[in-house]
Amino acid sequence: MLILKTVELKLIGELMKDSRRSDRELARSIDVSQPTITRLRDKLEKEKVITEYTMIPDFRKLGLEILAITSLAMIKEPGSKEFEKALSTFQNILMFERGSGLRSSHMVISLHENYSSFTKFKRKLENNEFWQVTDSASFLVNLKEDSGFLSFSNLAKELVKTQQLHR
Repeated sequence: MLILKTVELKLIGELMKDSRRSDRELARSIDVSQPTITRLRDKLEKEKVITEYTMIPDFRKLGLEILAITSLAMIKEPGSKEFEKALSTFQNILMFERGSGLRSSHMVISLHENYSSFTKFKRKLENNEFWQVTDSASFLVNLKEDSGFLSFSNLAKELVKTQQLHR
């Protein structure tokens, strides 16, 4: 684990809350100079601590109704080149990671227009030529219901708190 300075953690937290802010605004919010922010941001990008800047849309307004969390058990795992090639054929995957738990070896998070498009996606996922799925299970979230939230702001606060505790 990379040990970050408190000011670096604060910068990451502020960027997670809103990455559109200028270096001047970020400097004011964490009480350092603007050149310090510019230098730290460049350093964190170079070290791949910051890998991209993005925003979170309201997926419902984009016509997406289902968020699916799918666990997969695989016999055959693809090599990295095969894996990248296979993933490039899926347009709706937010995350595809190797892990363990739930009798699975991989976890996929994806977005879908409706149940029918999810079913087609899952069939393609399970019958892909690059890996051999032996079992799968999905948890579907209905995005049309106004019951949850997706935000990095709370995570940003926890990140700073947790890192400071581990010092």
